[in-house]
Amino acid sequence: MDYLFRDDAPFKEQQWEQIDSLVIKVASEQLVGRKILPIFGPLGAGVQSINLDTLSFEEKGEIDLFGDTETCEIAAQNRKFVAIPMIYKDLSLSWRDVETSNQMNLPLDFSPVAAAATACARKEDHLIFNGSEEFGYSGLLTTEGRQILKKQDWSDADHPFNDVAKAIEKLTNKGIYGPYALVTSPKLYAQMQRLQEGTGILEITRVKELIDGKVYTSPVVPTDKAVLVAIGQQNMDLVIGQDMVTAYIGPEQLNHKMRVMETLILRIKRPEAIVTFE
Repeated sequence: MDYLFRDDAPFKEQQWEQIDSLVIKVASEQLVGRKILPIFGPLGAGVQSINLDTLSFEEKGEIDLFGDTETCEIAAQNRKFVAIPMIYKDLSLSWRDVETSNQMNLPLDFSPVAAAATACARKEDHLIFNGSEEFGYSGLLTTEGRQILKKQDWSDADHPFNDVAKAIEKLTNKGIYGPYALVTSPKLYAQMQRLQEGTGILEITRVKELIDGKVYTSPVVPTDKAVLVAIGQQNMDLVIGQDMVTAYIGPEQLNHKMRVMETLILRIKRPEAIVTFE
């Protein structure tokens, strides 16, 4: 990975290991999209584009004694190539802190690295859920062809449970089966943290029972929205070129400039496998 210019940095191998471990830890704690999406890759930092296919979804199987009955094949109908964007955040470590660490054999504070990793994780989830109008990328909440369910007031009665059940019905009516995952705004997630009257059971517990416990919240989801997705690889995946990593940019006014970065893109192969609550 010469493009990371790590040999030019004044850090020991052990310190780079600390940096890498910190970035992985922060990303695993912060990222929500990766908790629900199948991963395709990593493909390598040099891969700049990926194919996006529209598939025929005639999924009815055949039964025969000799296997010579004509069937409708599942195959790519249309193909286009999309660029894989880069997400990054720059940071700087004080040269004095580095020298103090080296001279006195003290730990080096990598808090700026953690902050940069957090910024990248937030941007990654924003791209996954909201897309990018500027660059023409669709997100789970914005893609054309998704199913839309008018949301009830989730702070009242058993509306969250009923809405999720209706969304599952919408998917199964189109032959789209689980596993499913639900991601909500923090507001809607908080509204499910209440006892359902007469049962002594939290509303979110009932919702989790519908979808095998896969209920998450993300600050990038708009206040009154949520999304239910059928998370099979045939429906969507997250293409990763370069996974989140830290590079050394070089000295600037004696301080050490670095960059946390990654390259990835969401591929939505079957928009109707997504139900948004709006």
